[in-house]
Amino acid sequence: MHPSVYRLTTFRRSLTLAAIALTWASGCFSQAAPQQVVVDAQTLHDLLARVNQLEARVKELEAAKAPPSTDGAAAGEVERSQGPSLPVEGASAPAIASVADVKPAHAPTAAPSEQDATDNMDRMDVSKTLLRIRGFGDVSLHGSNQEGDTTSFSLGQLDLFVTSDVSDRFRFLSEIVFEAGPNTIYGVKDGEKNSFGVDLERYLIQYSQNDYFNISAGRGHTAIGYYNTAYHHSSWLQTATGRPFLFDFEDRGGILPIHMVGVSVSGQIPAGSLGLHYVAEVGNGRASRNPLQEEPVQNEIDDQSHKAFNFALFSRPEDVRGLQAGLSFYRDVLAPANQPRVDESIIAAHAVLIRPRYEWLNEVVLDRHVVHGTHAVFNTPGCYTQLSRQFGAYRPYMRYQYINVPMNEPIYPDVSLRHGPSFGVRYDPSESVALKLQYDLTMMRDQPSVNELAMQLGFTF
Repeated sequence: MHPSVYRLTTFRRSLTLAAIALTWASGCFSQAAPQQVVVDAQTLHDLLARVNQLEARVKELEAAKAPPSTDGAAAGEVERSQGPSLPVEGASAPAIASVADVKPAHAPTAAPSEQDATDNMDRMDVSKTLLRIRGFGDVSLHGSNQEGDTTSFSLGQLDLFVTSDVSDRFRFLSEIVFEAGPNTIYGVKDGEKNSFGVDLERYLIQYSQNDYFNISAGRGHTAIGYYNTAYHHSSWLQTATGRPFLFDFEDRGGILPIHMVGVSVSGQIPAGSLGLHYVAEVGNGRASRNPLQEEPVQNEIDDQSHKAFNFALFSRPEDVRGLQAGLSFYRDVLAPANQPRVDESIIAAHAVLIRPRYEWLNEVVLDRHVVHGTHAVFNTPGCYTQLSRQFGAYRPYMRYQYINVPMNEPIYPDVSLRHGPSFGVRYDPSESVALKLQYDLTMMRDQPSVNELAMQLGFTF
């Protein structure tokens, strides 16, 4: 309602109430002193007539400001120029813009002002796009007998997990990680030892149609095996102090393409009690490891037009609680500088059993490289198994891992052979804090074995 109409209507109602009150009062006092109370009905009648005249004048002015409309099509054009109406809190019907806000369809659109932006923000239902942030962090004390290593306290990753429901079907997800240096690129340390860096590890906009079709675009973790999609950048979520070396991140020397920038489609497959799921991904792939790259994840520009793809299929049968088993196949073409291209094929299989008290993880991976124009084929097998059992607030665990990179491997010859066990115990004094103590023995080809002891305090907030 126009402000002037609102004020006149309010004034009219007030006069009417005053007339009723005076009439009631005159009836009450007429018995006691009828000669002293005089009700001027003519005055009230004149005031109400004046209000009616003012209302009629306002309607004439509003009609003069409205755009000419000869048919329904012109009226619809005016509505389209204003955009969709916004819902009003507590109203069951859409709000109608006042006549003063309506502009002709041919009128030029002015540049939005700061006040316009503020008004638009006020109209938004921020409860639908409210950011939710969950934080994770850890502090460690570690030491080993490796040459050049020192016993040190270390700040782990500060992980901010940010999500927002953009709409009923769209959702935004990101992982912002603050990490202490130095940055380690395939065994080469770059930057100040105690500096901090910021990495945008995941950056996804997701659309969910139903349980059978979901699509996401941006930077995420590839669905190779199980560990990479079950455990992200938070050590608090993991039983052990760190990831298996096979699934370590690219910037820490891991051999697998852990991240991908592209598009992913996932969902369930109607298969009864088998609980089948699928994941199909296509993206930039990773930069070739040799020569060394500052950033192995190709976030903006791919070094070639060929795109990597990955397809995963896994089952969660209803008859075996906590069981998941699956396969995945990854394909890419790597282009090392001044060297022939290399076809890369990664086959991964996993079988895990996770229950409230028990955890048993098993994964095996075969990374196969074929050099173009030659008969050279390099197969890198890798695997790990991890077992844990909870006793109250304590969870002792054991992990054995193995990876064997052939000599003269064209992509990551520095990894070589490494294998060995890890033993540890996790203690949860509260639901948001975990204290871990872990011992690692790593045996390598043509190098001395490394013994390492680490204590880690992980937390979420």
